[in-house]
Amino acid sequence: MSVELAHYLTVGAMIFGVGIAIALAKRNAIAVLMGVELMLNGVNLTFLAFSRFGGAFDAADAPLAGHVFVVFVLTVAAAEAAVALAMAVLIYRRRETVDLDRINLMRW
Repeated sequence: MSVELAHYLTVGAMIFGVGIAIALAKRNAIAVLMGVELMLNGVNLTFLAFSRFGGAFDAADAPLAGHVFVVFVLTVAAAEAAVALAMAVLIYRRRETVDLDRINLMRW
């Protein structure tokens, strides 16, 4: 039994689904960020799967296109995590909670 494109896409969709379920169900800001990171990792797996199994391109460097997208997504994810965690720490210091329902930024 060999691992085909459908297997990679199934695992990527499952990771993305778990991430979206966590991001929508949790009230903790850190858990929501973890859900967003899971969604990005599911998309990265899909990019790599299409890069690996996508034989429809004629260019010699086409298989690297998925890897380039993954590097860009990882860069954006790292920047997003750094900024979001800094904001979460700032809000925690000010409000003493990271519960998204209890944070009201309009009233300081």
